[in-house]
Amino acid sequence: MLDTAKETRLRRPRGGLLLLLGPAFVAAIAYVDPGNVAANLTSGASYGYLLVWVLVAANVMAMLVQYQSAKLGVVTGKSLPEHLGQRFGTRSRRLYWLQAELVAMATDLAEVVGGAIALNLLFRIPLPVGGLIVGIASMVLLSVQNRHGQRPFESVIIFLLVIITIGFLAGLVLSPPDPAGVAGGLVPRFDGAGSVMLAAGMLGATVMPHAIYLHSQLAKDRHPDSRSTPARLRQIIKATRVDVVLALILAGAVNIGMLLLAASTLGGIAGTDSIEGAHAAIVDNLGPVIGVVFAVGLLASGLASTSVGAYAGATIMHGLLKVRIPLQARRMVSLIPAVILLSAGVDPTWALIVSQIVLSFGIPFALIPLLRLTASKDIMGVHRDGLPLRLAALVSVVLIVSLNAVLLWLTFTGQA
Repeated sequence: MLDTAKETRLRRPRGGLLLLLGPAFVAAIAYVDPGNVAANLTSGASYGYLLVWVLVAANVMAMLVQYQSAKLGVVTGKSLPEHLGQRFGTRSRRLYWLQAELVAMATDLAEVVGGAIALNLLFRIPLPVGGLIVGIASMVLLSVQNRHGQRPFESVIIFLLVIITIGFLAGLVLSPPDPAGVAGGLVPRFDGAGSVMLAAGMLGATVMPHAIYLHSQLAKDRHPDSRSTPARLRQIIKATRVDVVLALILAGAVNIGMLLLAASTLGGIAGTDSIEGAHAAIVDNLGPVIGVVFAVGLLASGLASTSVGAYAGATIMHGLLKVRIPLQARRMVSLIPAVILLSAGVDPTWALIVSQIVLSFGIPFALIPLLRLTASKDIMGVHRDGLPLRLAALVSVVLIVSLNAVLLWLTFTGQA
């Protein structure tokens, strides 16, 4: 017994839980991508503090979903796409991969467009050229993962997350929110069909299918020895829970901070329904320095999120089709649609909106199988979701799918 205890202690990395953190911070990048920026700024500028509660609720749901995904990878040693690939026949796997791939590419489109907008704001670089620069820069980031493994890649992404946080929250120092308004925004309510549509879009932009697929792979790769002993598995699950809570609290703070900044600064100003218009209003109201810091945060968001998106796409392809291609090659292929759209002069804000609509179609395909897998005793053993967690997950799935259905209905009936 003493030898076993000693062996278990030796397996634990120095620093305890701290050194086990990281995968959730990579997945959390999906929650602060340019699509979120557009939704949050529009909400704050159009409705003030009204929809703060939506972001709080969405962040709680995101914590739950991402924890389930990570726990699935840790407990079973397989990612969500791998589990699905084993259960589907050849035709079903291909069809499932196709929808997941379309969702990943739509998300990547938004991220490249957001980075291109940031470069245009900072350096007046034409959007198509900016898209190419973002793509090439993300290839460099992905080479870190290829050559040096996941830990250095996590460190780079966490650094970019810090830049994103500073970039999007700096303006609150000069334009703090109204405490009474924030408190009132925590009360669930709407103000007409427009606010319902925007709330659905905010929720759709928060829960990202590709982050759900990816997190199970990140957790699995990060903790290859998680199942070496029952004690080790319990330790990793505990670390995973802490990792998810910390990462999503940070991402939630950034999202809520963006809405608060827009509510306190952009209310009633024309043209703030686009990122470019919001940036111009921030410069006019808070000065050029805050405008530059905001644009740098947007650039970091685009670079980090498109790198994570390419990683997620590779995970989906490998799990469902058993096909593995170099990350850089995949990055180059998925960059083509974004550059074509930017070269064709498509309105970048419209492209962001369409990407979120496509993403909405993919949410139930990721959430429902995840819920079933983590609730299965045959798959998860003693670590299956307990009844309270299963009920909370079911409520979250129903709410997320329902609100995204509302978003699609409002969009296609011309009310969006």
